[in-house]
Amino acid sequence: MKIAIGCDHGGYLLKQDILIWMEENDIDYEDFGCYSCDSVDYPIYGEKVARAVASGACDKGIVICTTGIGISIAANKVKGIRCAHCADPLSAEMTRRHNDANVLALGAGIVGPNLAKRMVEVFLNTEFEGGRHARRVAQLDAIEP
Repeated sequence: MKIAIGCDHGGYLLKQDILIWMEENDIDYEDFGCYSCDSVDYPIYGEKVARAVASGACDKGIVICTTGIGISIAANKVKGIRCAHCADPLSAEMTRRHNDANVLALGAGIVGPNLAKRMVEVFLNTEFEGGRHARRVAQLDAIEP
């Protein structure tokens, strides 16, 4: 499994913590930036991660900004992306089980590194349940912008 990850300046330090954790756990990833705490625009990085996931180049994605909200909106603009903004492990689990979310959005100003790493772990290791949820995910995917 290959994970796309990206952030704006507000998410940079948390992204670095997550990258270290992914390396320690032998998780393959591609870092789409940003690469410092210098101010950048979050839509650029949300879109880069989302396009990598939507194209199949990466299996899942993680996007991070200060709140997680703006970058999740940007990622969700890309067809085929179901980006869920989560602030706790149960939400990260349930969005995989019921929504087949393929991108996780985190708010670096909301969650600390330990909680964020736990959410990433849960998100990456939880399978989609299918069944009645598959019908609903198909309905989500059928919504045209």
